[in-house]
Amino acid sequence: MELDLLIKNVQVYNAYFKKFIYADVGMIEGKFIYIGQDQEFKSKEVLDGKEKYMIPGLVDIHMHIESSMTTPFQFSQAVIQHGVTTIVADPHEMANVFGLEGIEAMIHCNNQDAVDIFYGVPSSVPSTSYALETTGGSIKEDEVANLLKRDEICCLGEVMNFKDLIGDSDSLINRIIRLIKKEKPHLQIEGHCPKITGLELAKFIYQGVDADHTQQSVDTLREKIQNGMFIEIQEKSMTEENIKYLVENNLYEHFCLVTDDVMADKILKGHLNELVKKAIKMGMPIEEAIYVSTYTPARRMGLRDRGSIAPGKKADFILLEDIDEFTIQYVYKDGKKVFDGKVHYKEEEKLFPKHFYKSVNLEDVNEEDFEVIASIEDGEVICRAMKVNPHTTFTENVKEVLKVKNGKLQWEQSSNCLITVFDRYKKTKNKSFGLVTGSIIKEGAVATTYAHDHHNLMVMGQNAKDMMIATNWIIKNQGGYCVVNKGKIIASLELPVGGILSEERIDSLGKKLENIRKALKDLGYIHHNEIMSFSTLSLPVSPSLKITDKGLIDVKKQEIVDLFYEK
Repeated sequence: MELDLLIKNVQVYNAYFKKFIYADVGMIEGKFIYIGQDQEFKSKEVLDGKEKYMIPGLVDIHMHIESSMTTPFQFSQAVIQHGVTTIVADPHEMANVFGLEGIEAMIHCNNQDAVDIFYGVPSSVPSTSYALETTGGSIKEDEVANLLKRDEICCLGEVMNFKDLIGDSDSLINRIIRLIKKEKPHLQIEGHCPKITGLELAKFIYQGVDADHTQQSVDTLREKIQNGMFIEIQEKSMTEENIKYLVENNLYEHFCLVTDDVMADKILKGHLNELVKKAIKMGMPIEEAIYVSTYTPARRMGLRDRGSIAPGKKADFILLEDIDEFTIQYVYKDGKKVFDGKVHYKEEEKLFPKHFYKSVNLEDVNEEDFEVIASIEDGEVICRAMKVNPHTTFTENVKEVLKVKNGKLQWEQSSNCLITVFDRYKKTKNKSFGLVTGSIIKEGAVATTYAHDHHNLMVMGQNAKDMMIATNWIIKNQGGYCVVNKGKIIASLELPVGGILSEERIDSLGKKLENIRKALKDLGYIHHNEIMSFSTLSLPVSPSLKITDKGLIDVKKQEIVDLFYEK
């Protein structure tokens, strides 16, 4: 037997004993065939591993390519250098814009020479009922049935609409889950259940949704794992208390590490590998940190052909120069070197349908579009406002007192920002208003079509003129991000594909995103992720007060509420 590749003298990570074993590793036809020291082989290529550490390629099973604002092609080039060889992407952002056609377009654009991309069927498009938001696309039973026929599908994406899930047996999400159980009963069903506990959590799991990736505490980890949930730990859940609890209770079989959302400027510096390093620094043994970023995620998704270094498994692996610092020297995919220590970003052709580049269907706005008619003629009114906090994307529902003159809300004379959402799909002429306070911009305006999950055009500002300029730039460029102050554009980023993606090289895109982030900070925005904070002010499944084109949403009640407390 002649091997394709033989790497001698390496410290091989064994997932089954969770330890490193000194061995030679043989590969043939893109798979491992032998790990040991007592055999001699002929091989087309022989490398001396020089006692470096060999671990499986990293597996990220909960993430959204669209969160990087780039395409699958560009995304793959970015993450392969960080040792990520397999991802499971939930394309519900593109599905909200173009429905089934958007998902199929994402699958078509895969760059699987670098990374294997599997997909979850978006389960909640729109994220709530149609009465609460307008989207460009939707996913119903027919679309799900169509997607289940594809080999790239390995799970049902995060189920978000818990009210319909546990409160209406004939809701769309329950009909989709019944279809899954009938057609593909072993398909995993992913969940999104922040702040759901007790009987409601039990009902959530009872319906078949047995994983969660949202922000955790020790109490939620205990309750969810105790009830049989698999936990996908993203960075915001990597607190000292949580990691200590998982380590001390030896809960490695019940969780994995995931990225969820990593933007283009951050992805150039790291991806899932950064969470592995962080876990190690927080006290998780190296062997266990590798285990929960390779083996347990692969097992969760039924990807039995990867996640470990053993005969018959895909030869996806990393050679580490320094195990303690988790320094990556080389990355191999299917037994072939795909990262040699140097990053080689490539351009790509336009791969999406032509109409994907013409999805913002709005006429230019003027300053009068930001006049808010109040419930009284003159005096003061009590308003609902979203309070932004610097360490979470959850908001608080707070009361603000504002003046009214000639029937118009004097928001520009207050400390609050006005936030406005326009239906950009031209299905309606919806326009909604809200107020935002807290750790936000103190001057200027910011606008975007990257507004989770409906991705309508959203603009927030301290004055109508800057809001108008930012909004019209977005309309002209068919989507993107734009920051304006004192009548001038100070940072901008084009997202012409569905208003949410760019086909630019990701290193160029990352620099533009850094400029957006800096501009927001300069205007006073205080948050560990300013862009995500702003973009999720429109997410009606994330507590507690958010906004869509239909109005302000009380997330817990899943109801539209009025801007004014008093009429």
